[in-house]
Amino acid sequence: MFHFSRGKRSTIASNVTLSALAFAAALAASSPVDAKTITAVMHSDLRIIDPGFTTAYITRDHGYMVYDTLLATDANFKIQPQMADWKISDDKLTYTFTLRDGLKWHDGAPVTAEDCVASLKRWGKNDGMGQKLMDFTASIEATDPKTITLKLKEPYGLVLESIGKPSSMVPFMMPKRMAETPAGQQIKEQIGSGPFKFVQAEFQPGVKAVYEKNTDYVPRKEAPSWTSGGKVVKVDRVEWITMADAQTAVNALQSGDIDFMENPSFDILPMLAANKDLKVETLNTLGFQTLGRMNFLLPPFDNVKVRRAAFMAMNQKDVLDALVGNPEYYKICGAVFVCGTPLATDVGSESLVKGNGMAEAKTLLAESGYDGTPIVVMAPGDVVTLKAQPIVAAQLLRAAGFKVDVQATDWQTVVARRTSQKPTKEGGWNMFFTNWAGADVVNPVANVSIGGRGTKGGWFGWSENAKIEAMRDAFSRSSSPEEQKKIAADIQKEVYDQVIYIPLGQYLAPSAWRKSLSGVLDGPATPIFWNIDKSE
Repeated sequence: MFHFSRGKRSTIASNVTLSALAFAAALAASSPVDAKTITAVMHSDLRIIDPGFTTAYITRDHGYMVYDTLLATDANFKIQPQMADWKISDDKLTYTFTLRDGLKWHDGAPVTAEDCVASLKRWGKNDGMGQKLMDFTASIEATDPKTITLKLKEPYGLVLESIGKPSSMVPFMMPKRMAETPAGQQIKEQIGSGPFKFVQAEFQPGVKAVYEKNTDYVPRKEAPSWTSGGKVVKVDRVEWITMADAQTAVNALQSGDIDFMENPSFDILPMLAANKDLKVETLNTLGFQTLGRMNFLLPPFDNVKVRRAAFMAMNQKDVLDALVGNPEYYKICGAVFVCGTPLATDVGSESLVKGNGMAEAKTLLAESGYDGTPIVVMAPGDVVTLKAQPIVAAQLLRAAGFKVDVQATDWQTVVARRTSQKPTKEGGWNMFFTNWAGADVVNPVANVSIGGRGTKGGWFGWSENAKIEAMRDAFSRSSSPEEQKKIAADIQKEVYDQVIYIPLGQYLAPSAWRKSLSGVLDGPATPIFWNIDKSE
């Protein structure tokens, strides 16, 4: 999927912002001496721990530690049973899910169908694929303690794919009392039925998150494959240690103070690969799509002409050169639904991939009536894969004639702040940047960035577009690959015409770990920590 050629290495930053004293304190407060512990530095600090509240991947990763799913996706993109098996009626209108034996919540209570119905309903309000599934759902109820019955208004081909989706806002199962938390509020507990238990007493946002093996968990018998199969935990504890400075984390990995680093800087990878004690590997081979998202509720991006001006100013190569640097790990790609997939098309993407839109951007901005309102761009500085995009975009926007206010923050502040619909003077925003795993954007139902639900369940930015919603419904009803491809191309044209969001290219993100770890699994929702063993 990616082109491979050598790029130049840039200088490794040597400025260490996390003091050795703070690092030592974090480790000193870690696991018991006799516990087999994996210590990892993830791509981001963990602060929001409700996996139904945000699409942030660090919260998804936390979710996979604590919670389990009814269904799961294997490495062949096939849906497999996880907590439940299923049957489909001949008329394709009734799906019956039966919970497997031995499922218990972390507090010891049995998992029931009522818990799972409540969990599915909560997920169906917040997730794009869940919302679309609920649009087609007539009823979903617990018909006995182990049976969930979902009835459709009309046949819908993505029922299993929705409930078994591997990434973004995953339909994790939780107790009914938690799933019934009012909309807009985060759950108050962390009680799942997954392979690890969250150690609330040791959670220090900005410092560390700790997980212990769930000794009551009964894994499936099948071999693990992506998020499916047996989730066999082979260690006692997993600790996520926060290190905002990449060089500090690299030093800790090389010295053996940590075992795993999710996202080393691209310029550091050759040095890590040369270390005989380390392994460097891309776990998510589908890669990521990086993108910019505007706030449709506030000026000036409530004006499509202003959005078009900003769109025409963007240039994927500039962003990817700054973000990744080495073309071995990136691909310029104008496909909303990811290059290398059946729905890939270049419709409407010329200025993005060729970088030839700046003159038109200036003309459009002059014609738009833009009054010089500063564009508030949120710029997280603590995540390797999110630092470059807002800086490069701000430069391109200024070149087109925009006034830009780049507001430095950390990623978890962006995750919290992007939920605000208030004016910028009251903590609101105009633009942020993020990344989607390829699995999250491969079709019009999965890709929540294209949704047009506005403030009624839409993704941050709240674009409202009835035409796109109608086309997503048509895609959902179609069983013809040719028709689906045409609908997807029409959606992409509308996405670019209205600037629903701005894809800024694709990239791979290798991870690095000490060779004392074995059994590290690949997949679109990595890293996952079951199946990993650690030798002393």
